[in-house]
Amino acid sequence: MASAMLCAVRTSFSVLRPLQTCHSPSILPLLQSARYLPILANLTDIRFSSFFKRLPADRLWESVGGVSNAGRKKGRGRGRKRKVDLHIGQILGDGQQQMVWPGLNAPVMKGKKLLNVESLPHNPDRKEQIQKVRDRFQRSRHLKIPALQRGWTGRRMPGMSIGPPDPLDDFTFEGFDTRVLELKTVANMTATLGRKRSYSAFVVTGNKNGLAGFAKGRSASAKDALRKAKNKAALRLQYIERFEDHTLWHNIFCQYYAVKIFAKKRPKGFGLTCHRVLKTICQVIGIENMYAKVDSHSKNTQCMTKAFFDGLLKQETHQELADRMNMHLVEFRNEREYFPNVIASPSDGKILDAPPANIDLDFSQLYYGGKRQLQKKKRSNNNNPLMRRKLWLDYKHRNQYQSRLDRIVLGFEEPGNQQQK
Repeated sequence: MASAMLCAVRTSFSVLRPLQTCHSPSILPLLQSARYLPILANLTDIRFSSFFKRLPADRLWESVGGVSNAGRKKGRGRGRKRKVDLHIGQILGDGQQQMVWPGLNAPVMKGKKLLNVESLPHNPDRKEQIQKVRDRFQRSRHLKIPALQRGWTGRRMPGMSIGPPDPLDDFTFEGFDTRVLELKTVANMTATLGRKRSYSAFVVTGNKNGLAGFAKGRSASAKDALRKAKNKAALRLQYIERFEDHTLWHNIFCQYYAVKIFAKKRPKGFGLTCHRVLKTICQVIGIENMYAKVDSHSKNTQCMTKAFFDGLLKQETHQELADRMNMHLVEFRNEREYFPNVIASPSDGKILDAPPANIDLDFSQLYYGGKRQLQKKKRSNNNNPLMRRKLWLDYKHRNQYQSRLDRIVLGFEEPGNQQQK
C-alpha cells in the first residue's frame, strides 16, 4: 500500500520533487514531515484490489462454462463453450484511447528528441481488428478424414480402419485390415481406488479372402485397448467358406442369446444390404453380396458378431449337403426357364428311393430350423382415388402372367404364343 500511495503521489502532484530522492521502500518518514501534511490531506484513497480481482481467470471461466462430475458422466460437458483467451490481439499500452507511452509502446527518444506522452486519433476499426486476430488463432483446425476412411458416424472410431495387426516374429499380416466395431468406456469398482475407469475395444480383422477373427481388449487408454484387441484378433483367425468367393453357400439362421439373424445368399451385383456391423464384418471376410436382417437386439454388437461368425462357420457346401441327405441337389433358375440343373450328387452313389417325410426340402428354408422370418404387410393405399382407378384398370389382367406359365408347363399353350390384352 505504501508503494501504491507513492506512485499516486508522483503521478498526481508534480510539485512534490523531493519524492524523487526518497530511496526508502516505506514513505512513513515522508508522511511524518509537517510540510507535506496539508497536501496529503486532500488525497483520496485508491484501492488497487477488489473482489473481481481475487480469483484467477481459470476459476472465473469454470463458473461460467464448467460442468460437475455428475454432469460430465452423463455427457453434459460435450456442448459447453470453450474459454476464450482475452489477451489475444491485445497490445501492451494500447487501449480504447490511443496513447503514446514512451518506453512502453513507443521508443523513449526519437533521434535526439525526447518523446512525451500524447494522445492519438481514435481508431474506429480497433475491435474488428482484435476479433479478426482472435478468430485466426482460436479457430479449431480439424484434420479432414477422407470419406472412405471415416467411421459409421462422424469422427467416431466404430467403423474406422486401424491397419493390420503387428508382426509376429518374421510373419507380417500383409493384406489384412482391422475395423473397429465398438469402443466404449467401462468402469470397475475397486476397494482402494473406487470406480476405476478403462476403455473396452471390440475389433474384427481379416484378409478379405475368407480369413478373419475378432477379439476384445481393455486398457486404461483407448489407443492401448485398440492395439491389444487388434493383436488378439490376429491370434484367433478362422477360415470361412464362400460360394464362388462372393456370397454365402445357403441361407442361414444364427442366434446368440437374444440376437437372431436371418442371412440370405444373393447373386453378383446385389451388394451388402444388412446391419452396419454385419456389413463391416463381410468386408473384412470378403463377402460381397448378402442380405441379412437382425430380428432383435440390433445394438448388441458383440452378440451380433458372435452369432454371425457361428452361422458362417456352420455352413455346408453343396457336396456336403448331398452326402448328408443322400439326394441330388437340383437348381431351378428363372432366367433358364426353370430348367433343372444338378449341382451336386452323393459321392458314394447311394440315393434315397423316397425323400424323408419330416424334412422340408426347400433349399431356402432348409437351414432355418423351422423358423420363419416375419414379413410385414405393406401399408394399403386403396383409399386413394388414383390407386382405386389403377386397381380397376388392372382387374381383368390379374394373375395372368402366372397362369400363362402354368399353362406352358402343363402343355396347354406353346411358349412362343403371345396373348394380347
